[in-house]
Amino acid sequence: MQPASSERAIVEGHALWDDAPCGLLALDTGLRVQAINDTLLGWLGHNRADIEGLSSGAGADFPTLAHLRDESDLRQLRDHLHELRTHGRALPITLRLFGKDGAFFTVELISHAVRDASGRFLRSHTAAVDVTGRDRIERQIIARLRLLQAITDRTPSRLAYYDKDLVCRFCNAAYAAGYGLSPDEVIGIDLSRVLSPEVLPEVLPRVAKALNGESLSHEAERPGADGTPHYYEVHYLPDSHDGGVHGFFIELIDITERRRTEDFVFNANLDLEERVAQRSAELHASEQRFRLMSHAIRDHAIFFLDPDGGVADWTDSAQRLHGFDRGQILGRSLDALFEPQDEQLAGADTQVMLDVCLEEGHAEHEGWSHRQNGTRFWSHATLTALRNEQGELQGVSVITRDLTESKRLADVMARLNEELQHRVTERTRQLDAANRDLDAFSYTVAHDLRAPLRHIGQYVTLTQEGLDPAQHHELLQFQTAIGNAGKRMGQMIDGLLEYARLGRVAIEPVPVSLTPLIMGIVGRLRAENAPREIEWVIDPALPVVAGDPILLAEVFGQLLDNAAKFTRRVPQARIEVGQLPTVGGVRTLFVRDNGVGFDLAKAKSLFVMFQRQHHSMDYDGVGMGLALAQRVVQRHGGRLWCETAPDQGCTFFVELPAPATDLALP
Repeated sequence: MQPASSERAIVEGHALWDDAPCGLLALDTGLRVQAINDTLLGWLGHNRADIEGLSSGAGADFPTLAHLRDESDLRQLRDHLHELRTHGRALPITLRLFGKDGAFFTVELISHAVRDASGRFLRSHTAAVDVTGRDRIERQIIARLRLLQAITDRTPSRLAYYDKDLVCRFCNAAYAAGYGLSPDEVIGIDLSRVLSPEVLPEVLPRVAKALNGESLSHEAERPGADGTPHYYEVHYLPDSHDGGVHGFFIELIDITERRRTEDFVFNANLDLEERVAQRSAELHASEQRFRLMSHAIRDHAIFFLDPDGGVADWTDSAQRLHGFDRGQILGRSLDALFEPQDEQLAGADTQVMLDVCLEEGHAEHEGWSHRQNGTRFWSHATLTALRNEQGELQGVSVITRDLTESKRLADVMARLNEELQHRVTERTRQLDAANRDLDAFSYTVAHDLRAPLRHIGQYVTLTQEGLDPAQHHELLQFQTAIGNAGKRMGQMIDGLLEYARLGRVAIEPVPVSLTPLIMGIVGRLRAENAPREIEWVIDPALPVVAGDPILLAEVFGQLLDNAAKFTRRVPQARIEVGQLPTVGGVRTLFVRDNGVGFDLAKAKSLFVMFQRQHHSMDYDGVGMGLALAQRVVQRHGGRLWCETAPDQGCTFFVELPAPATDLALP
């Protein structure tokens, strides 16, 4: 009975080996297979007969069996076995293996050494765990981190993060370039090695306050990489979470142009004040001269009119100012002295002036006056009705003063003030718009709302770990709902931040070929939506537009992702990307699907943040994709609109400008 029992145990042991949920493998130092279970063979798409076909009598060659093509993977596997043979243990390694059908999967190899009684290495005992899903997630995370780095590198602000030991853990390209370095040279080094010794005494006290949880902002002058002075608006923001401060963020916004503008305005004001003072001094001197000459009233002309409005008395002062002799002017009307504002109404102005004077007893007039030699001067005339004690009109006195210099000074000042006001208003508008978008929103949302959300998620996770699923099933469901709501709110905050960022990010249009851009997005969506069968119809000759390639990829990524999402319940999904004829240098593209569609008449908030046309239980998402897409298109000077109906699919149209080089072609 004992031998039968031992034989049965051996059979059961082989069954456990072959049917183990992970792959099991034994390799010698030559990478030859000494043993392999059915699980790993199945992953590779082979059977036992294939191993015998690959074997030369000493075991099948594992690199051939697993189609290891990458030299780095082979080197990694050899080093793994070398460590195992030398030290009896080795760190797990991750390899990409290829099946018989060419499909690949990722495994983590965990090994220990098998030795004989004398301690000689015989083979490895290796467990292969399928980590394909984890590998895919890690690659996606790396891709997103690279995208985040690319986005921050396009931000004009200089951004960096230092931990509490003052070691740089992140910086964008602008921050590193400001010190003549690359991001790789800055990350991992101490703050004292980044800043110059002259700047450190100014910065360190502020860093200490930031590490104590205090947010700071100030303006500072810093030398650029080329040695020229630059002015920055500097913000220190503590990284506070889990009850402590773990580091601080620093942002430097270049305000050199703003400071130069302010200096220009200040100097312009000084220049204007100096010129006004100079003109005022000249005017004062002129008035002083006139007062000294008042006995001869050489700056005034005094003469008299008869009751009918003709010149009755012409004084020496009037002759000096106007240049007419008595014989040339006596009996003539004021039209001979004052130029009408409208040639077609000659005589009307002076008659109105006389009528006002006779009615009210006094009248004033300012305008151009004639001289006998044909020149003119800007004059101020005062008319006074002269009446006797009985109130009978005796005549009209006219006092004319030459104000040509005052007029010229007033015109100069008006032009200067108008030009200065225009320049100040324009620059102020630009600065206000930039500062509102940069400062009023991002920091509050990013750091005052995210920390509570992280705490909620952490406490929900800790609570779930302490509950028995069998006894607290309903409570666990509630906690899961809380966790999902927290994640959704985090996504909404990220969307708000992205929406604000898109409002201030600098757009530097370059020619963007849409065909490779959209084909890349379609390739990603094919992989993400496998094994769904979607018919993709892409125009192979999509146009070239002017814009930012990263932001345009986000626009079409949102539109195509929506199309894939809302055709999920359609048996034969079809998504088409095409173009309309070019009109007036504007490229118009469309993304059309045969999905569920929606009632456009009820979609008043289609491009508003967090507004959805379908319930979240039917389709995932937080309703910010279209709002972000529309903002990007608007920043490019384009237009985004939609045509749809329930169960009739949906078509989004995108208008974008053509590159300037295309518009220059005949």
